[in-house]
Amino acid sequence: MPTPSMEDYLENIYKLIEQKGYARVSDIAEALEVHPSSVTKMVQKLDQSKYLVYEKYRGLVLTPKGKKIGKRLVDRHHLLEQFLRLIGVSEELIYKDVEGIEHHLSWDSITCIENLVGYLEEHPDLVKHLQSMKEEDEGIGEIYSP
Repeated sequence: MPTPSMEDYLENIYKLIEQKGYARVSDIAEALEVHPSSVTKMVQKLDQSKYLVYEKYRGLVLTPKGKKIGKRLVDRHHLLEQFLRLIGVSEELIYKDVEGIEHHLSWDSITCIENLVGYLEEHPDLVKHLQSMKEEDEGIGEIYSP
């Protein structure tokens, strides 16, 4: 299994290839806000682990294994964003929260969240009830705040 750092790289490489048709070291560095030399080192590790094929100065290509994991990581990210939206997390917190939790959940937990999201989408009345509960809690917080 890839490390959390490897996952971040694979997720971003997969997204770049989906968007642009390719992923260069400079594109990856920009997306992850790291130095190109750090990207080169990680890309070499990902090449050794058979997630991609990297040729210096030529670029990189995800292997079938890398594509499969990259897609799964992107899907996980979207699922967690969707889940946090459904339960009423503020939009400005969602990205940071997903980044904080995505590497710490088992795939079993992800599957359970996926099932819960599906259930909530089939029962919008429950989502409305959750929203009203959150609004009530926010009202109580205002009463007790200085």
